[in-house]
Amino acid sequence: MAFEHTAKAFDGDLQELTRLVAEMGGLSERQITDSVDALVRRDIELGAKVVAADGEIDHLQRVIEERAVLTIARRQPMAIDLREIVGALRVATDLERIGDLAKNIGKRVSALDSDFHPLKLIRGLEHMTDLVQSQVKAVLDAYAAHDLPAAMVVWKGDEEIDAICTSLFRELLTYMMEDPRNISFCIHLMFCAKNIERIGDHATNIAETVFYMIEGQAILDKRPKGDMTTFANAPI
Repeated sequence: MAFEHTAKAFDGDLQELTRLVAEMGGLSERQITDSVDALVRRDIELGAKVVAADGEIDHLQRVIEERAVLTIARRQPMAIDLREIVGALRVATDLERIGDLAKNIGKRVSALDSDFHPLKLIRGLEHMTDLVQSQVKAVLDAYAAHDLPAAMVVWKGDEEIDAICTSLFRELLTYMMEDPRNISFCIHLMFCAKNIERIGDHATNIAETVFYMIEGQAILDKRPKGDMTTFANAPI
């Protein structure tokens, strides 16, 4: 009976961790959408809300870390049970970084004060964001459902995002060379595009965490990456 009680208590701890990660994931997804919406519409107020909302994501990460450490201390889990807790910690770390990257985009909204607003570039950024958003949602669903095939689809899909980012960077460089007055706007958009691309990398990280949780080891294959320009690979 004592073992059954302990098992039920551990299951309850895991369910709470999973719930917290899901809550954090929902907030992170909203941050991605709101940050790019603010950028496209040049909505300074919405951009400021994105920056302010990052604190809630950071708080949830701290709560998840505290609950995870407490669960390990109380239950002393092994094997797959321990991997579940480590997985929650790793996913929370990636979601916190996604929140930071969305916040970075929100901060740049007020800097886009130029009249230059090429529709082709904005549409490219929106398309890239839609892909990244779908990757994040899909991988969080895969994490919650322990769906390894779905997670691997996300893991293999990062190349398409990289290809769009590279194409967007080339377009931005062309606009900057055509007219120096476009440089400031294009540089801000470059940094925003790079942040979106990096959100895609964190979705791939979460896919690798799902693999680790289920298989008990890291993915040995080389991560698929597109051919990025030198600027696109520069740290931000």
